[in-house]
Parts: sequence; C-alpha cells; structure tokens
Amino acid sequence: MKKIKYLFPILALALTVISCSNDDTSGGGDTPPTPVLANLYATSNTSNAIYSYDFTPNGIALRPFNISSNDNEGIFYDEAANELTILSREQKVINTFQNIDQTPANGTLNLLASSDVVLDSPRDLAVKDNFYIVSDNADTDGDPNTEEGRFFVFTKDTMAFTLRNIVTVNYAVWGIQLIGNDLYTVVDKTADIAVLKNFISTYTTDVTATPDKQITIEGITRTHGITEDGGFVILTDIGDAANENDGGFHFISGFVSKFDATPDGGTLSVSGNQVRVSGTLTGLGNPVAVEYDSPSQTVFIAERANDGGKILFFNEIGAGGNLVPNLSSPFPGASSLYFIDR
Repeated sequence: MKKIKYLFPILALALTVISCSNDDTSGGGDTPPTPVLANLYATSNTSNAIYSYDFTPNGIALRPFNISSNDNEGIFYDEAANELTILSREQKVINTFQNIDQTPANGTLNLLASSDVVLDSPRDLAVKDNFYIVSDNADTDGDPNTEEGRFFVFTKDTMAFTLRNIVTVNYAVWGIQLIGNDLYTVVDKTADIAVLKNFISTYTTDVTATPDKQITIEGITRTHGITEDGGFVILTDIGDAANENDGGFHFISGFVSKFDATPDGGTLSVSGNQVRVSGTLTGLGNPVAVEYDSPSQTVFIAERANDGGKILFFNEIGAGGNLVPNLSSPFPGASSLYFIDR
C-alpha cells in the first residue's frame, strides 16, 4: 500500500522551502533525516531550476536544484539508481544527473551522462527498462502547412546514451505515455490521442510510422499533457494558447478499454466516460504537463501561462468542475513533471 495517501489530509499546510541537507547536525549530534515518502520533480522552460517537492510526514518541502541548461522539458527519476534524467531544449541533448537524494537545496546537480547533440525541440520523455523515448515537435521539413513529429529512441547504459533510431509521424507531437508496451501520444494542435502498439519492439529502425489508432477526446480543444496511473489517464487541455483562463484537464477511468472500444477516427464522448476540471477558480490556462497518483487521487499540473508558471495540486477531483487547487506553488516557466512514490 502506498504511503503518500496519508499525506493529503495535511495539504493545507504551507509549502516550506528547505535550505539545508538531510544530514545536517544540531547540538553536537546527528539529526535523523526526515523521511521522504514521495517526490514530485519539475522542470522550467525559462531557467536552470529543477524543483523537488519532497513529501514528508511534516508536510511538503520544496528543494530547488540547479543544472547547466536554462530550458528543460521532459523528466524521469530512476529510484534504483537515484538519478534524474532531463531533456535540455537549450543544449538539444538528454542529460542524466546522479546522487539526487544527497543533493541539498539550492545545490547543483552532478552530471553523469549526456547524449550526442541530436534533438531539436524535445517535449516529453517516456522510459521502459533501458529505453528512453523522446517526443520532439520540431518542424523538420520547413513547411508550416504540414505537420510532423519525431520520437527519438535511446538506449542507456551506466554512463552513456546511444541513439538507436528515430520514428517519424505525420502529426505534431507533445506528451507521450507508455502503457504496457504501447506508446500513447498526444496529437498536438488537436483533441486527438494516437497509439503505436508495441512501440519499442516494432519500430527498431529509422522509419515513418502510421498510428494503429487515432481518436478524438470530446471536450478538449488542444491537448498537451498525458499521464497514466492505476488504469486512469489524465489529459490536459490548453485551449487557446493565448488565453490564460480556458485550460483544463480530463480524467478518464478505464482508459485503455474505452480507447479500444472507440473506432479509429471516432470520438470518445464526455458523457459517461470523462470528468473535466476547468474554470476560473482552477488557475488552469495552459496546463502543459500532468502527473497522477491514483491511491491519493491527486492530480499534479505544470501550468505554464498563469503568473508566468506554477505547479498545481488537485486532490479528490470527484465530479470535476470549477475546482480550487489544494496547493498552488509559483514556478516560473513550469514545463514538465515526474511523480515517484517511495
């Protein structure tokens, strides 16, 4: 049973910023470290800051880090190796940093490995075993009237990334999510979701691929973020990118079965299938990324537009609607998230 669910009755506690490491001493003796039960990691498009929201028995502590890149989007934490992997839009590489738990607040993360400079416009990262899949939405043909996207497939060993192959599709991409062996992908600039079945084993060379299925999610204007936990999928809707008040997210239980039951080219209706959260109280304008913890029924959002960026927490969304976030944390340039329950 996951421990994080016991924390959310105290979400009303103020977010604290910690400025010391977990092994500080006091009064001449060792101070036992405060246990961290879960982490939410966040990146920024406008700075070199990486945030870790450390969930502890005393509440949520904010532990900021720094890295060399000033524009980052796409993040993954490997608990066994204690490593963060982050996509750098500025450097056009995939970077892995080590000793995350031992890095104090405001410290600089220690770079372990980088890929070659091959990315153009990375947006999201999906990981299975030693395969790292990067969605990249660069306009590769120079024609603004055509849509294309790419998925870079890397393999990782202890100290290096190797580019295995590139899969090109004829639609713009953004968020991606592996569910089992299948890669579910946002079709940017639309309300559509596409799937590429058995992605890692099927597409092993440079190739242009056609999705196995593509459907429309009713009620969404333009989707960006996608995540899955416990059979539940959350999709974000940025609406009009120039409007700071029309964003939202959709909560879909039993997503895969509903996706499978919808014909290729069809529409998954809102009624009976989805819960939508949106409205002026939500603070959702351009929600670009999302994470979900099913045991605590908590949705985490990277909101890019409002106040320059913030991280929003929504707990027990119920029937949806115009909900006030349980926690709103300013984070300029908020771009991507990764949640891990210890």
